[in-house]
Amino acid sequence: MQTKYLAKIFVTLRPSVLDPAGVAVQSGLKQMGYENVDQVRIGKYIELTITSSDEKKARQDLTSICDQMLANPVIENYRFDLIEVETQTGVF
Repeated sequence: MQTKYLAKIFVTLRPSVLDPAGVAVQSGLKQMGYENVDQVRIGKYIELTITSSDEKKARQDLTSICDQMLANPVIENYRFDLIEVETQTGVF
């Protein structure tokens, strides 16, 4: 039996890494009068579907995908949510 999962992946810069895009947005917001915005961090949001025999394997594969392709582990952190969307049985 195979299960299809929807992965919602969030990639952000590590707190110790300067975020020039976030600084620029924060500056723009302050110029617009939003003095109450203390910090802005810009990141990436990625959705993908993955088919796997079980949730543990899907999580292992997603961790590898994030480490190897979607995030730079030197300067970025990531987390993901995994949602089961469809189960396929071998019955026709």
